[in-house]
Amino acid sequence: MGIYIALGANQPAQYNGQVCAPAQTFRQALTLLGRDMKIVAASNLWQSPAWPDPDAQPPYINGVMEVDTAHNPLTLLKTLKQAEAAFGRTKTVRNAPRSLDLDILDYHGQILHSDVLTLPHPRMLTRPFVLFPLAEIAPDWRDPKKKRTLQDWTARLSLNEVVSMQRLGPLL
Repeated sequence: MGIYIALGANQPAQYNGQVCAPAQTFRQALTLLGRDMKIVAASNLWQSPAWPDPDAQPPYINGVMEVDTAHNPLTLLKTLKQAEAAFGRTKTVRNAPRSLDLDILDYHGQILHSDVLTLPHPRMLTRPFVLFPLAEIAPDWRDPKKKRTLQDWTARLSLNEVVSMQRLGPLL
């Protein structure tokens, strides 16, 4: 198993004096992160309605990338949070609109529970905007806890959530 990171955004970001739409933000973030780690693979971009109220904010753009890094999970998390801040991300309330969200989904199948990080990501298996892009780059991935396949987890999704997903094109 690799190291998988989810990307999400539904607001423009400010970076190096430019305003970036989410897809451009992701590409800039991959360039920034690529200085510190190797980007092994990247999914297509996917669009999904904002949650919990799709009428209250723009839809989200999401993707998943696989990276190779010497960082341990907590150092990787710190690096990702620094990248979010570089693109103007500030934490406010849960599910607030965001310019860049980077979450560690899985770190070589490691199971970890700490005050700042839980691995695998505790909500990833119920989110089509994570499962579909992950399936593109890691079709043989299995949940490290229950050993279920991605196909098993996607089959459990609500049809309403699946129908709302839209593949947009390559992340890179």
